Amino acid sequence: MSGAGGPERYDPGDIPEYGHGGHRGEGSGDGSGDGSGDGRDGPGNPSGTPSEPAGPPRIPTPRNAAEDTSGWPGLLPLLPEPEPPESPESPEEPEGRELPEEAESPEEPHSPENPAGTSAVPRQTDTHRPPSHDVLRSLLGAWALTACSPDETAAVEAHLNHCTSCAEEALRLREAVGLLHAEHNLDLDPLLRSRVLAGCLGRRPARIPVPGWAAAYDAEAARLDALLRDMGEAEWRAPVRLTWYDGRRLTGRDTTVAGVIGHLMVVDGVVAASLGLPDPLGDHAPGSPAARTEAYWHAEPDAAGGTGPSTLLRELWREQGHALVRTVSFAGRGASDLSVPFGDFTLPVRDAFLDRAFECWVHAGDIAEAVDYPYELPGSAHLKAMIDLCVRLLPEALAQRRRAGLAAPPRRLVEAGAPGRTLHLEVEGTGGGNWYIPLDSPAAVGTAEEAVAHIALDPETFYQLAAGHVPPQEAAVGQLGDVEAIRDVLFATASLSRL
Repeated sequence: MSGAGGPERYDPGDIPEYGHGGHRGEGSGDGSGDGSGDGRDGPGNPSGTPSEPAGPPRIPTPRNAAEDTSGWPGLLPLLPEPEPPESPESPEEPEGRELPEEAESPEEPHSPENPAGTSAVPRQTDTHRPPSHDVLRSLLGAWALTACSPDETAAVEAHLNHCTSCAEEALRLREAVGLLHAEHNLDLDPLLRSRVLAGCLGRRPARIPVPGWAAAYDAEAARLDALLRDMGEAEWRAPVRLTWYDGRRLTGRDTTVAGVIGHLMVVDGVVAASLGLPDPLGDHAPGSPAARTEAYWHAEPDAAGGTGPSTLLRELWREQGHALVRTVSFAGRGASDLSVPFGDFTLPVRDAFLDRAFECWVHAGDIAEAVDYPYELPGSAHLKAMIDLCVRLLPEALAQRRRAGLAAPPRRLVEAGAPGRTLHLEVEGTGGGNWYIPLDSPAAVGTAEEAVAHIALDPETFYQLAAGHVPPQEAAVGQLGDVEAIRDVLFATASLSRL
């Protein structure tokens, strides 16, 4: 298109595909066109390119976001700088005359995917390339909240095995998440049963109601039975450590979940025998709870070791509990004053039921700890009744320890029924209250005016102390006043525990 006299004016007829006048013709080109245009209508059609796309126009699919894929796109290489075209030696062009654009050499065949005729740069991606350290570290917060996708979770956890700093940060975040919401069990509210029964009985009172002093035992036995219902054979054989305070030190006994239920059943048998029901150990059974338990474990080693039929054991214990509640319900008011001998001490039936309710709560906690399951406190009304029983037993427990030389002697004796030195016991929270314990004599009366010391603790701490699970000197309690009186009461509370 250029000669010795300079470049010639652009003529569309120079392209074989076009006829004269620049209109598209019928002829076929030989692929040697120069692809130049006139500078007004855009670039010319490169030679060798079809006049129309070979198919429907290609619409690229949307790219996935980097965080939605396990692979990460690589970087595109920089495009090389275009080299300036070599201009032939020729005389200078007159001013105002436009030079035609140089034709691009078709280095690659054109296709519908590259309609502009530019050199396509291959996209370099590596689908197996792991995320960078910074990206993975930014995902630790979402990982701690379990908000990552499965691919992200796998990538983060694989990274934590090799990166100490990220592993420490992940541990701190997980602990922080645990503080946001405490774990709760999947059981129903322990008060739901009582509320449903109260609602039903409010509409239609029971013809034969359960005595109020037996309601706590009925509720705690039902809660323990619910814990046992879903246990498998392996959990029935789970080891359980029973601990109590023998007056001088903590002691314990190793058994299984099945052994604990057998222990509850034979001690409940003392109450059953007092009500005229069959004793699970027979007519000549020992009287004390510890002796009865050892006799049962010796006679039934399979049950104590958790290798016996656990379902049958649970049914026997539960049926005995139902029989106790039915019997006192039908007996009426006269049954509450019957005496129940527990070996070294005797309780009226109404207090014996509270004692058995407290034992159900204590040993349900032992079982729940053995199988790693949370267990809630009893309902507030039942909890307060059980704490009240323990407080009423404390003056006599103090007197027994004083006779054994384990407590300080009385400082001021008074007449029976008269106010004497007092300790103020405060159990905080729902189900708690304030009690005033006479210190020098069980016959004295405790009053707020005569208080010489004050102890404050929560229901869980009181439970641990009265169950013999913690040494008295290590119990987390608030103390104020006479240190000797506080020490004597704490040790007397722990001495209420037994096997």
